[in-house]
Amino acid sequence: MNFISRDSVALSDLAALDCGQPYAARPMLSVADAVTRAISLCQPVTASEDLDLFSAAGRVVAAGIRSPCALPRFDHSAMDGFAVRAASFTGNGPWTFRIAARVAAGDHTVGRDFESAEAVEIFTGAMIPADFDTVIIGEKCSRHDRQFTTAYRPRPGENIRRAGEDVDHDALLFKAGTVLTPHKIALLAAAGLSRISVVRKIRLGFITTGSELKEPGEPLGAGQIYNSNRYLLASMLAHPWLEVHDLGSIPDTIESTTELIHGASMHHDIVVTSGGLSKGGEDHVRDALTRCGGSLGVLDVAMRPGKPVSFGTLGSALFIGLPGNPMAAAVTLDKIALPAIRAVAGIEHRDPVWMMAISDFALRKKEGRTEFVPVRVQGRDASRTPVVAMLGRGSSGSLSPMAHADGVAILPPELVTIERGMPLRFEPFAM
Repeated sequence: MNFISRDSVALSDLAALDCGQPYAARPMLSVADAVTRAISLCQPVTASEDLDLFSAAGRVVAAGIRSPCALPRFDHSAMDGFAVRAASFTGNGPWTFRIAARVAAGDHTVGRDFESAEAVEIFTGAMIPADFDTVIIGEKCSRHDRQFTTAYRPRPGENIRRAGEDVDHDALLFKAGTVLTPHKIALLAAAGLSRISVVRKIRLGFITTGSELKEPGEPLGAGQIYNSNRYLLASMLAHPWLEVHDLGSIPDTIESTTELIHGASMHHDIVVTSGGLSKGGEDHVRDALTRCGGSLGVLDVAMRPGKPVSFGTLGSALFIGLPGNPMAAAVTLDKIALPAIRAVAGIEHRDPVWMMAISDFALRKKEGRTEFVPVRVQGRDASRTPVVAMLGRGSSGSLSPMAHADGVAILPPELVTIERGMPLRFEPFAM
């Protein structure tokens, strides 16, 4: 296998990376800029496939979907009761009507003529008979055999759902890039659509690096640890629109790292690695990427944990290099990598969902970097705002704090001192 030497590869101008600067002096990106640049490196997949609705849940819409009909398709009753004409309620009540017919969902009264003092018993979902313009609910009526009496004067259109009030004919139901959730699938079914064009699954291969790694269940030698990142990545990447391939774990050698990264890029839209990103003697991922012709657009980010996260390209594949420490890998995958991965699938970027919380901890942090702190909700204050306590000591290698946290508190770069009672941005974990 022939690889391009590092000396012959110019890294992307996007990050102004090496530039002759010492590693420690290299400028770092903000988290927001890192997300923007990572997304800019993505080439959205355009190939599509047609699926039936049962198979389309969780997939990404390939082209805009328009409704072939109006919803509701016809005027129908929103309640059980009696279809009447508002104009029949003349003078002062009470009023008495003869029940001339009965209509349930799926029935119709086409061809019937009704007199002004006649009503139709109707059930929820049933088509409104011609010339009737309101439904009076049964609870407001006193029924006696084939007639009823009421003292309630209904408004025209009361308890009627009009044709097209939910969706107009030919209205855009979903644009390209929409992820089909259960509620969206239900709307497509209601419109009578049985097959949908979706983006083919994005092929993603991930690699864990480290000579010290062993699989759970295997005996450990001196200095060895179990490979938790392999299971972290597999779990966090379990999305219906992704086809995830576990490419295994490799030892810390430049040869094995280069060969596996190069091979992965030939068969995947995205290649993800964890570990081997720092400048230690056994960290080879960045060198391996450039050896096989890749380039980096994002190198270091002003965040904790996760500073050495890297993004680039290798051929047509997006390259994502995650830190090896478990907490750092989890945070960078969630906050920066997943927005880029979604961009490859054509999914529109949206800011994370967050809420205000109150700090139940004190902390000093370094100015100029965003910190992600695992927290647990301890209760709520008088205004029902969540009160959160920090878990762990902030080590990027710790797993327990993230495993027991309800979410993360986001500490912005300009903040240095966090005190108890201070308002914070809290992003809860998805359940």
